[in-house]
Amino acid sequence: MATWNSRGLRGSALEELINRTNQYYREKGLALIQKIPTPITPIRIDKQSSQITLAYFEQQSTVDYIGAVQGIPVCFDAKECSSDTFPLANVHHHQVSFMKDFEQQGGISFLLIFYSHEDEFYYLPLRKLLLFWERMEAGGRKSFRRDELDNSGYLENKKGVLVPYLEPLARDLASR
Repeated sequence: MATWNSRGLRGSALEELINRTNQYYREKGLALIQKIPTPITPIRIDKQSSQITLAYFEQQSTVDYIGAVQGIPVCFDAKECSSDTFPLANVHHHQVSFMKDFEQQGGISFLLIFYSHEDEFYYLPLRKLLLFWERMEAGGRKSFRRDELDNSGYLENKKGVLVPYLEPLARDLASR
């Protein structure tokens, strides 16, 4: 098994699980969700391997994924956490702003958090994220603990679905 020395490589395994889930949902006609690439400008390219060795981000990215589930616009960001405390520094102000604007246009926004030390996924709706975010901005904790989360957001294992986020999404929609 490969060791992960960088944050980006750690996230790539999570992205692969979500990408495969999205492909499964598309094949079943349940959802059409696309990974949004982060726009970069290459500075240096290794001529032998044609790999980018140095680049900078052209602009701030919004969220990792965007699309539609049964006609409902959806956007979400995927985050990985290796402890029971999730640092809000892992979510950027411009991402929260985008997700709020997205919901004002009738869409659904959320975070998918992978608690790697427990091998569990969690669906965190924007409205719950905003409670933690506003607490932080008011001078409170700059993180939230797993024991502050509602148990209904944990993703249950489903045969053939690696990251089954459609059920908590349906519950989120029903509660609005």
